[in-house]
Amino acid sequence: MQEIKVIAFDADDTLWDNQVFYDEVESEFCRLLSEYGTAEEVSSRLFDIEMENMDIYKYGAKPFTLSMVEAAVTISRNRVPAEVIGRIVEMGKELLEMPIRLLGGVTEALETLKDDYKLVVATKGDLLDQERKLQRSGIAHYFDYTEIMTDKAPEDYQRLISSLDVSPQSFLMVGNSLKSDVLPVLSLGGQAIHVPAEAMWKHEEIHPAGKEYLMIRSLAELPEVLRG
Repeated sequence: MQEIKVIAFDADDTLWDNQVFYDEVESEFCRLLSEYGTAEEVSSRLFDIEMENMDIYKYGAKPFTLSMVEAAVTISRNRVPAEVIGRIVEMGKELLEMPIRLLGGVTEALETLKDDYKLVVATKGDLLDQERKLQRSGIAHYFDYTEIMTDKAPEDYQRLISSLDVSPQSFLMVGNSLKSDVLPVLSLGGQAIHVPAEAMWKHEEIHPAGKEYLMIRSLAELPEVLRG
């Protein structure tokens, strides 16, 4: 790899578990709406509504909760009981208070890398929610800079790289999403490493053809890869 000055890390499902909690909430949502459709039907309609709302709400627990409420009303044809809506709101609050479970090798990798590189968090989602999760994680002190983005398109990364005053070639992005973390950075001439997560949001799934990128199984492998 070319000389790297900045390593940026995605947060959700790269530094800590995230999608598994959303999957659990969605499973309960499907059970709550079971009299109006199968789990597959309810889940599919919820996803469609999330995508319809993406330009307005973007990402995070609050947008997901609003989309669940809208989906419940739509799927039930306005017959969903108030108690169910109340439970959906409670599930949204539970997502905002989800436990922060660091993934394997995260702390050790950051401890190893902190003296040799500028470490950055580059994640997307709700500003307050992501800031609170980072503070609760116990690893905020390893990072020199935090960027919470509304999206992760190439132009968003270009702004980040410019603000860090480095060249794309000196910028390494590490994350679990090919769509959001790897391919946009590669398109700018930057460097990226894919760390697949056990659970992946459907919106982030992508199977690129003809794209070459480095993949590691966990962040525990990152220091050795950089030394190599």
